[in-house]
Amino acid sequence: MPHAHVAPSRRPAIGTWRLHPGHAMALRSRQSAVLRVFCGRVWVTLGQPAGATPQSAGDRFLAPGDVLTVPAGARMVLEPIAPPGDAAPVHFDWTDAPAMARPGRFEREVGLPLRELAAALGHVALATVRVLRGLLGYGEFLVPGRGRVLSPLESLRS
Repeated sequence: MPHAHVAPSRRPAIGTWRLHPGHAMALRSRQSAVLRVFCGRVWVTLGQPAGATPQSAGDRFLAPGDVLTVPAGARMVLEPIAPPGDAAPVHFDWTDAPAMARPGRFEREVGLPLRELAAALGHVALATVRVLRGLLGYGEFLVPGRGRVLSPLESLRS
């Protein structure tokens, strides 16, 4: 019986990928990419690319239909989440993100700082309300003789 030569399997082309339970896969994006989960659930740990915010890194859990945009330079580790005994692979797609227009000078120098200022003022307003609410809760202690019994020396002062 002749032996047939089997060509070594090549890396899957960008498109539909499979990952079986009990295995993990690490991917690094050279440019912005999009991860789409078609079948199964997956646990994604996204490393922080240089110059990114800490909020863009961390763990995410994706289910069928979920889409995750991966920034350029980020390292991503995927691991299937499957109930015990389930050997079905996770099917996902890893493609380049559509090129987005770079923000203009006005957006970078005015729009972004304006949004940051609005968020900061919102935090200031919230903190002010919380402080006033806290002080009003202690109003009974701010008036002498209310809320507690005064010692004889304290009662002489009033």
